[in-house]
Amino acid sequence: MSWKNINTVTLNSERLCLRPIQADDKSQLGELAKDPSIWTYFVQQILSDADLEKFMLSALADTQAATRVVFTIQDRPSGEILGSMAYGNLSELERRLEIGWSWLGKRHRGTGANREAKRLLLQHAFDVLGCERVEFKTDVLNAQARKGLRNIGATEEGVLRSYNYMPGGRRRDAIYYSILKSEWPSVMVRMAEQARR
Repeated sequence: MSWKNINTVTLNSERLCLRPIQADDKSQLGELAKDPSIWTYFVQQILSDADLEKFMLSALADTQAATRVVFTIQDRPSGEILGSMAYGNLSELERRLEIGWSWLGKRHRGTGANREAKRLLLQHAFDVLGCERVEFKTDVLNAQARKGLRNIGATEEGVLRSYNYMPGGRRRDAIYYSILKSEWPSVMVRMAEQARR
């Protein structure tokens, strides 16, 4: 399938709706983003109104251009916004993309929403877009994200040393994980079992 309309897709489960970010999401996302603990391992932080404005402008522009597709994560029954997640590093020719830029408001962490959002994005990537590879990267120091990626069945591939700057000037070592098309059926089963627990 062509990726031409990748930035217009809405993904639904019984619990969640992932839809492309909209300008009027700013207020709810801004309220969630006020928790500084979200941004410990992020290259971009939202610690002020100016940071929020920069985040929104970048997310909207990238999504419109389909260079990165930023999704707003909503609770379907209530319509409440829980956080955000994105497709990035899109390579239609190579049938490869990255899932990342993931964050949730504090009270939504540990609820299974992160895993469910990732499942929706993985399912669309493999079953609709025809991806051969979906990758993830995180700060090597982010033990919680690394554990979460291993738990869903992603394979740890290695560390890219001194990959980029973090706020404050630290050079981040980035660690990559991936799921391949051949692995997706077993990962899907694993994620479904986890959701039932």
